[in-house]
Amino acid sequence: MNNSGILYICPTPIGNLEDITRRVLRILSGVDAILCEDTRVSSKLLNHYGINTRLISFHKYSEKEKSAKILAMLKEGQNLALISDAGTPLINDPGVYLLEELLAENIKIVPLPGASALTTFLSGVFNPSGKFFFAGFLPRTDKEREALFDKYKNTTIVFFESPNRLLDTLAFLEAYSPNRTVVIGRELTKINEEILHLKPKEAIEYYQSHVLKGELVVALISDVEEMAKIEDEKILSYAKRLYKLGYSAKDISKIISSLFDVPKNYVYALIIK
Repeated sequence: MNNSGILYICPTPIGNLEDITRRVLRILSGVDAILCEDTRVSSKLLNHYGINTRLISFHKYSEKEKSAKILAMLKEGQNLALISDAGTPLINDPGVYLLEELLAENIKIVPLPGASALTTFLSGVFNPSGKFFFAGFLPRTDKEREALFDKYKNTTIVFFESPNRLLDTLAFLEAYSPNRTVVIGRELTKINEEILHLKPKEAIEYYQSHVLKGELVVALISDVEEMAKIEDEKILSYAKRLYKLGYSAKDISKIISSLFDVPKNYVYALIIK
């Protein structure tokens, strides 16, 4: 039987200190130690809730160096929690190397639900496709960014951005796809929270006259017209196959309507053009 301890992945608030679950607070109070990016940042949260658990600095520059020690602690039966400065750990944060090591040693890992800048932002975004690709931070060069956006052009692309790079990124988006909507979220869950749906040019004009601070979440909304065109092409492709099998336009409309969840009248009008 494996008597090793457990590593708990614990989300912390992204701005508003009230956005933390009772379960996370219970875990943070009860574990033997907490792995955190910056002890100064995490101390403020723990002090606010009267939690005195020992903190261990664990960031991207020390992850590989400290993973062996952390693994040894867990094998001794100690329970640990992993937190980031804000939000859900491992969403663009340190810890991937550690998890790989723990999984190889069959150490139990328990992820807890909670605050995340990504999901908080997306819940306030008009995303007609219902799909998204999370890119983390975008590549530095326009060529790399263009390749990424081309690959996911029919999906809403969500990414993190820093204030000093935002205008440069918006300039790229204006050149790449000026008519698509870009959504920018900043100061999420804080007093000055803002989520704006704008065209790239409008966003550039707005942020040229507004002071920015803190990490932003940005989305380039999928091209609805392009998606509709692709959907129609799929419908017509299916219709051609069914025609060859001897089905009538009426029967084809019924079949494709159920397959694609679109009105029969729409399908019929499309295939008899």
